[in-house]
Amino acid sequence: MDPAGSFTREDTICAPATAGGTAAISIIRLSGSRALAVLEPLFHPASVKKSLARADSHTILLGSIRSKDEFIDQVLVSVFRAPHSYTGEDVLEISCHGSEYIRQRILELLTGNGCRLADPGEFTMRAFMNGKMDLSQAEAVGDLIAAQSQAQHRLASKQMRGGYSKIMKELRQQLVAFTSLLELELDFGEEEVEFANREKLLLLVGEMLNQISQLIRSFSTGNVLKHGIPVTIAGRPNAGKSTLLNALLNEERAIVSEIPGTTRDTIEDNIIIDGISFRFIDTAGLRKSNETIETLGIKKTHQKIKQASIVLYLFDAAQTTVEELKKELEEMAEQTDMSNKKLIILGNKADKLIYSPRQFTELVDMETIFISAKRRENLELVLDGLLKTVNRDQLETDTVVSSSRHHQALEKTREALEKVKAGLRDEVPEDLLSADLREALYHLGTITGDISTDEILGNIFSSFCIGK
Repeated sequence: MDPAGSFTREDTICAPATAGGTAAISIIRLSGSRALAVLEPLFHPASVKKSLARADSHTILLGSIRSKDEFIDQVLVSVFRAPHSYTGEDVLEISCHGSEYIRQRILELLTGNGCRLADPGEFTMRAFMNGKMDLSQAEAVGDLIAAQSQAQHRLASKQMRGGYSKIMKELRQQLVAFTSLLELELDFGEEEVEFANREKLLLLVGEMLNQISQLIRSFSTGNVLKHGIPVTIAGRPNAGKSTLLNALLNEERAIVSEIPGTTRDTIEDNIIIDGISFRFIDTAGLRKSNETIETLGIKKTHQKIKQASIVLYLFDAAQTTVEELKKELEEMAEQTDMSNKKLIILGNKADKLIYSPRQFTELVDMETIFISAKRRENLELVLDGLLKTVNRDQLETDTVVSSSRHHQALEKTREALEKVKAGLRDEVPEDLLSADLREALYHLGTITGDISTDEILGNIFSSFCIGK
């Protein structure tokens, strides 16, 4: 996809705005300066008093699509005139019946009358190019479409409405002002005048570093919420990991057997708990094995533990001593750094306990949750434990970073600002300070699209669905 090329041709584009397949209705969208001219010969208003060419913006006309004497379908056409439309151009939306034939026939007529089929994400790209939204808001459109949970929807909708892009623009404007003053000093270098107050600049850089560091830290929350929080179910063979996965998903997703080592590969699935998506991963049992395939499965288990934000560690409460459990946890920690992970210990098969074992008190001190995955007992305590790992307060703010691209740009901005801070303290020359400030400005600008390249635009919009 060539984003800049597609836009600068000033052609009119069309595409289905609803999913393919048979449905009650379908919507076909047009955008461009010739949208009205393309559709008018094909659209016949139901009322002779109505005309597509004279229709006001934000009105709907009833009529039919015809090709000479061929009747295609009775439709509704919604009119959005520039600049008061999604793309900032003239936009028309045809609501027709959801027949695959009808949809394709209308598209054939439109392309035969001067329209071009849209590239993926081209409507939103045009909205960005026409100043209807900044680049971070445009990216949020794609996230909003892909949202499968309340938390993902909330993150995307906040960003689409402005989110932290307003903060980015305010920070960037202040830096632009100081950079301009510094470069003005370079023009008057022989006079040794100072236009940019160094103390104020140092204070501004300090404030910016604090804000940017907060945004960078928020990525750990935003990224996992966007893609689903990864939860690895780990433990010894036959601890009941697959039974737990099936119980949580409420379906027979994994094979359950009394034979230890049944699970050789990882099994993944998502569930939504109180609006938040969790991606569960059932793994092979942790033990030493000489069997080749099982060894590969155990190796993959350690990889999944490394990737997880939460580890549910299962042990057989009826058969395992505290000493054995501690040894198992130590062995797992030797293989994987657990410092940045939430560990939830689950004592499974509690239904087999005839009496409270001697180590029960010590297990409780370890915040163990006792469950019976087979009987689905106390699973609500597991769900509560998972929800407690999520920073709900942070979700209520507008400043959660969920894009890897934004995170990388913020990291580079922070590096440049640290150079500026050090330069101010070391009293480096204006030209070096100005270069570091410009680097910070560049990386901040890539977030909102104040600075963009065809490569950045192509990567972002090519992942969109056609029609958006």
